[in-house]
Amino acid sequence: APGQSVALVGHTGSGKTTITNLLMRFYDVQKGRILLDGVDVRDWDLQSLRENFAVVLQEIFLFSGSVASNIRLGREDITDERVRWAATEVRADRFIERLPHLYESEVRERGAGLSVGQKQLISFARALAFDPALLILDEATSSIDTETEQLIQQAIERVMRSRTSLVVAHRLSTIQRADNIIVLEDGRLREQGSH
Repeated sequence: APGQSVALVGHTGSGKTTITNLLMRFYDVQKGRILLDGVDVRDWDLQSLRENFAVVLQEIFLFSGSVASNIRLGREDITDERVRWAATEVRADRFIERLPHLYESEVRERGAGLSVGQKQLISFARALAFDPALLILDEATSSIDTETEQLIQQAIERVMRSRTSLVVAHRLSTIQRADNIIVLEDGRLREQGSH
C-alpha cells in the first residue's frame, strides 16, 4: 500500500534480492505476476517504471566528481538547494561541511577516502534528492559499524517517511518498525506479520 514499509528477511539465497530485481524488471517473472498500482510491471513502460524507484544497496557506487554530483547523478533538475536539503535530512551535512570545499569537494572513484558510513549517507541523500515513490533498501546497513548504525537508522527513517519502502535486511534494528515483515525460505513465503 502507498506509504507502507515491507521488510524481506531470510537466509542468503532465499529470494530477497530476486524479488527486488523482478519488481524493477531487471528480469521478468516466469510464473505469476507483480502488480504496481494494480498494473502488471510488464505492462509499464520500462523507463517510467524505474523512475518510480530509488535503490540504496549494500555496495555503494560513488563516482569521480564532487559530493553534489554524486548526490545528483547527472539529473540537472535536482537543484543545489535540493542537494543540500537531502544531505541535511539524512545528516550527511555533518561530515560534508567539514570537507575542504563542502559540496564541491572531490570524491575519488568508489568513494576512496570516505568511510563506509559517509558513503552510505551520500547514497541515502541521493535517494531522498530523487524523491522516489518507492524506495528499495537492499542490505543498506549490513557493512556499517554499530557506532554509525544509529545515524544510519535515523537517515533510513527520514528517507522512508511518506513513501512506500521495501527493505531487505538481516539486522533486526532495520526491520523492526516495518509494517509487514515477510520471511522467505528457499524462494517461498514462510511467514509474515509485524515484529
